Amino acid sequence: MTRLHTVTKGLVLPVIIIIAWELLSLSIHNSYILPGWELILPVLLHPAESLFGGASLFENSIISLQRVLFGFMFAGAFAIILGLICGWSEPVNEYVNPLVQILRPVPPIAWMPLAIAWFKIGFGSLIFIIFIGAFFPVLISTIEGVRTLRERWLEVAETFDATTWEKFRTVVIPGALPSIWTGLRLAFGVAWMCLVAAEMLPGTSAGLGYLIMYAYNLGQIQVIVAGMIVIGIIGIASDFLFRLGQSRMFGWQGKE
Repeated sequence: MTRLHTVTKGLVLPVIIIIAWELLSLSIHNSYILPGWELILPVLLHPAESLFGGASLFENSIISLQRVLFGFMFAGAFAIILGLICGWSEPVNEYVNPLVQILRPVPPIAWMPLAIAWFKIGFGSLIFIIFIGAFFPVLISTIEGVRTLRERWLEVAETFDATTWEKFRTVVIPGALPSIWTGLRLAFGVAWMCLVAAEMLPGTSAGLGYLIMYAYNLGQIQVIVAGMIVIGIIGIASDFLFRLGQSRMFGWQGKE
């Protein structure tokens, strides 16, 4: 009942927005400014139908997901390894941290001109933008996860004369995993936003961002709104999976 009550409360605002949207649409009576749900729903309910003679909503979604997963996994693996090293070794962190603090505030989309120059327009440049967006949240979370380990865990390992690698494998990595998972959860959301924004730039030929810009050029606002809804659905679904994994794997957090 508690979960059902939570879900019900979470649906209140979306329902209010849907009703308000439809009322405004009826009063404005201009589908180019605010299309009604009678125009948006057919696009959402038939995701496999070709749009503008090209890929469907479903196909563009799959293309975007493939791109974001590839870049996200690549960034996550690299950031976790570097984060574990920096969190464990203060001398290494002293070398790495200044560069991280310089690059971290730069918006990922600002790298797009360089990405195009280095990797040309297409898959390579998009993956680079995803990598930049996902890398820093995972790196920072991993470093903090290692640094906030409970000292007594390491003391117990030292009592058993554990080697550095044994302490790393049995204490540091498992102890930092909850923080790493949180970083991955945040990073996926950032990577998803970066990809859609990058797909809107000239040169792309598929993906949800491309579909939205192409629909805009044709004045098909209902397709734009449908694409935005799909982006939001994928975002909330991914976040749900991360939260589910967190509760299943790290339910011991906060327990002695």
